[in-house]
Amino acid sequence: MKVILLAEVKGTGKIGDVVEISDGHARNFLIPRKLAVEANAKNLNDLQQKQAKIAKQKELDTSNAKAVGEKLKSVTVKVAARGGEGGRLFGAVTTAEIVEALEKQHKIVIEKNKLVQEEPIKNFGTYEVKVKLGHEQSGVIQLQVVPAE
Repeated sequence: MKVILLAEVKGTGKIGDVVEISDGHARNFLIPRKLAVEANAKNLNDLQQKQAKIAKQKELDTSNAKAVGEKLKSVTVKVAARGGEGGRLFGAVTTAEIVEALEKQHKIVIEKNKLVQEEPIKNFGTYEVKVKLGHEQSGVIQLQVVPAE
């Protein structure tokens, strides 16, 4: 019997695979547990439509990530922080502060877990902060840490 897997089944296949298995395994195990459905014309058509929709959404997400990456190239974010003598901060600049400043200054919304900091920012100055935008896209934010007034 041919079935379409709705979940990953160890030793059988991954989600969306059309596999040939024994009738008993399909009727007694996979179908009752909603791990698979019979591969009839309707279900195969639904699978094709779902895969096309997923591919279209992935393409849209990739183009959006590229657009945000291009915007970030021309952006400089200024973060005001309190510090002492010698240019040291009283703490560090966090990713939450960077994201908040980016949204306020340039109206670009990025989740804070997308920012990658090699080490904490504990001095005044200019830094490059990497951003993982998803779909194999990345960008760089120019960050300028200035003294708070």
